[in-house]
Amino acid sequence: MRRDENRVIIRRAQPDDAVRIVALMAVVVGERKYSAIDRAWSVDDQRRYLESLSSREAIHVAVDDAGTIVGLQILDRWSTLDSMCHVGQLGTFLLPAWRRKGVGRQLWDATLAFARAAGYLKIAIYVRASNSDAQAFYQRLGFLPCGRLSKQVIIDGVADDEIMMELQL
Repeated sequence: MRRDENRVIIRRAQPDDAVRIVALMAVVVGERKYSAIDRAWSVDDQRRYLESLSSREAIHVAVDDAGTIVGLQILDRWSTLDSMCHVGQLGTFLLPAWRRKGVGRQLWDATLAFARAAGYLKIAIYVRASNSDAQAFYQRLGFLPCGRLSKQVIIDGVADDEIMMELQL
């Protein structure tokens, strides 16, 4: 754990964080425009997911002074195939008030260190084409666009493409 200038602690999520993770995801999903996820999981499903993560998978959370999870970043395996065990899949979610304050970068620093220690050689992410801020964020981290999936997401009847981005470690 570490404390930083933005008054958050970055740490690995634990099953007991399920309620607070679901609360964060409900806000982000409720915005209906930044993520391809169209509904938050139940607390029980989130807890089971946290318990199911392998030693090579992690969720890092950003926790404010009040104990609220204000951001999270997921790194899990792209595939269970041995031929792709070197590839991780990333997802980042922040409460609106905590965007553009460096929290995403702080989460990335923890996730990147974890990914390297876990033996990943590449990380991939899908970003909604309409989410130019997220695309710019990942490009600042070194990710490069490498493909586009047309009409990959439909939320509330509105279609959006997804941009695939990758980073070679």
